[in-house]
Amino acid sequence: MQSHSGTHELVLILDFGGQYTQLIARRVRECQVFCEIAPYDTPLPALRARQPKGIILSGGPASVYEPDAPRVDPELFTLGIPVLGICYGHQLMAHLLGGAVSPAPQREYGRTLLTVVHAEPLFDELDFHLTCWMSHGDRVETPPAGFTVLAETENTPVAAMGDLQRNLFGVQFHPEVAHTPFGMHLLRNFLYKVCGCKGDWTTRNFIEESIAAIRAQVGNERVLCAVSGGVDSCTVAALVQRAVGDQLTAIFVDHGLLRKGEAEQVRTLFTQHFPSRLIFVDARERFLNRLRGITDPEQKRKVIGEEFIRVFEEHADAIGQCRFLAQGTLYPDVIESGTRLAAKIKTHHNVGGLPEWMRMELIEPLRYLFKDEVRCVALELGLPHEIVWRQPFPGPGLAVRVVGEITAEKLELVREADAILNEELQRTGWAQRVWQAFAVLPDVRSVGVMGDQRTYQYPVVLRVVHSEDAMTATPAELPWDLLLRIANRVTNEVAGVNRVLYDLSSKPPATIEWE
Repeated sequence: MQSHSGTHELVLILDFGGQYTQLIARRVRECQVFCEIAPYDTPLPALRARQPKGIILSGGPASVYEPDAPRVDPELFTLGIPVLGICYGHQLMAHLLGGAVSPAPQREYGRTLLTVVHAEPLFDELDFHLTCWMSHGDRVETPPAGFTVLAETENTPVAAMGDLQRNLFGVQFHPEVAHTPFGMHLLRNFLYKVCGCKGDWTTRNFIEESIAAIRAQVGNERVLCAVSGGVDSCTVAALVQRAVGDQLTAIFVDHGLLRKGEAEQVRTLFTQHFPSRLIFVDARERFLNRLRGITDPEQKRKVIGEEFIRVFEEHADAIGQCRFLAQGTLYPDVIESGTRLAAKIKTHHNVGGLPEWMRMELIEPLRYLFKDEVRCVALELGLPHEIVWRQPFPGPGLAVRVVGEITAEKLELVREADAILNEELQRTGWAQRVWQAFAVLPDVRSVGVMGDQRTYQYPVVLRVVHSEDAMTATPAELPWDLLLRIANRVTNEVAGVNRVLYDLSSKPPATIEWE
């Protein structure tokens, strides 16, 4: 997202390397307040020059009492700008202003009962007994002078604190995650009642300003837009189409790692709803050849990312005067691929998987948006239901759902099992109730018996999850009879599979995809 703070009220989020930092930004934008993320060590004059309405200190993996712990200049708290510290930011504020922070006798992870002892202003209009999401090993023992304890839990005496005179606040829990049901209300209280924001940041503003930024970047040159048929890439195509019209050419690459019947479905969808020219590339053989013998998931993603760019640049050369590549990169791709402050979870093919030799210049208008935000943009742009609500599918496709080496045989097994799973979910109405549903083929075999004969074949793992933003996820509680029917169909109809398992892992600690 380009900077829009010149025309909108601004809240700055100082990033201490927390995995939820961008989720805080998303929640602030949901309150119709524009925000930007800046490194925690941004100099004070630079922060003051931006004239923010408020500052939020993010969570992070460090302990504030460690010698090399990241910290802000304590003068930050004298600027007269309201500050909200979350988790690590809460502990850092307490530590720098003279409070006591130490390892907690008992760590808190997950849902926790919170008791409010002073409501105004953060907990205004909320119950005094609430459920919040905790994820910490340290705690604030005593708040700094001038601070009032606002809330507590059984194991955390200062779960929230505030200096009501200086508008400095801290919360140990994570109001930005969906598992803190009142979190949006608390953030809205901070933004509107403490910071005095009015809320002038909307989806329509984002569209207008993104189109203007694309026009300024591209000028009169041509743009190649990578499309997959999903809401991310199609939204980018729609934005670029509005910005530069027939300077856009879309490209769809069948890399042989797609779901059953997907290539033709995408071609039909795109040609029905977009006026742009579409190049359809059958690259199945070249991708499978490049992946032969590779088992490491990070290497898979890098190989796929490189091969995509080779295909794109070959066709960009054929188009002529095409130096821009537009793609649907989202924030979860960026944060999981690692930033200067956040740990790498896994490299995404369109972020960390991009080769250094790439010569095309990227256009990524959705880079700091989450999936549900993109869907709001897509709806505002008038994209059809089947695109807006298409189930998320990773760019590396089935390569990250086949554990170990990729072969044509393994791809066919997981493709058929995946089709059965989604057919049954569609038939029973569950397809519209979950975030993502797919099959995984582990790199193991197990003993079975079929027709009185011993088999030694692959198991298939079914993964069906609920999520709002792909940053957290919980397994879907499918009806038992539905699971049995899916398992029965898979073992009967997919030759080479003799066992079906259901993945009950949440994110965290697991990720949604297996690789």
